[in-house]
Amino acid sequence: MSRPRIAIPVPTSADPEYNSRSWQQYASAVERSGGEAVEVPLDQPPEATARLISECQGVLLPGSGADVNPQKYGEEPIAECAPADLARENVDELLLQDAHTMGKPVLTICFGTQMLNVWRGGTLAQHLAEQPVKHRARGVVEAHEAAVVPDSVLGETIVGVEGSLSEGDLRLPVNSSHHQAIETVGDGLRVVARSPEDGVIEAVEGVDNGAGGEFVVGVQWHPERTFDESAASRALFARFVGEAAAWKPRDQSVAGG
Repeated sequence: MSRPRIAIPVPTSADPEYNSRSWQQYASAVERSGGEAVEVPLDQPPEATARLISECQGVLLPGSGADVNPQKYGEEPIAECAPADLARENVDELLLQDAHTMGKPVLTICFGTQMLNVWRGGTLAQHLAEQPVKHRARGVVEAHEAAVVPDSVLGETIVGVEGSLSEGDLRLPVNSSHHQAIETVGDGLRVVARSPEDGVIEAVEGVDNGAGGEFVVGVQWHPERTFDESAASRALFARFVGEAAAWKPRDQSVAGG
């Protein structure tokens, strides 16, 4: 069986050093999980991007040093908000539309999760307080815990692999490298993990996950950075790539009514 092709956009349009360092981490996690990573450039015409992603069976939206343009969710940027990257946002929106239309599996990480939420009509908290949890703890393998709902695709994927049960939730140690987070949850998404100390949303997934709908999981942490150290990170990528391998094109005549 051929390896499923996973579309991964270049993280930024203006930081080649960041791109070369970070994109390869996502690609490595995908390929070590049995997939084929496909780089999606940010500087191509929409038609060329559409052709490229039509040949892929899954979509992974990576992190970025940018912040989603707040005007997309009805706000003006505050001082702490990083500049938007419109080229990256445009490509992400093409990828999300293709995945939604065709029912392709989607895994989003950090900025990618924020893009997913805004694309679904949700909003973001533009800047998180430093206390009680320091969410911008770059380079720390276990920055804080995420309380994961066991009755979720994410919970079912990592249960028995890593973490522990506490007050009915799976407590998973995660890294953290963000200063924004989901505030109002977008259409068709549900919260499946929070930081237990401050309630910050740490993961969302599609409400139809596991019920014949497409696989949509978004996490705020960076599992690609802890692929070697974390069994849960490996399980998440394995589940995502497995979903992509099993994907079949949606019948558009039926989908269109």
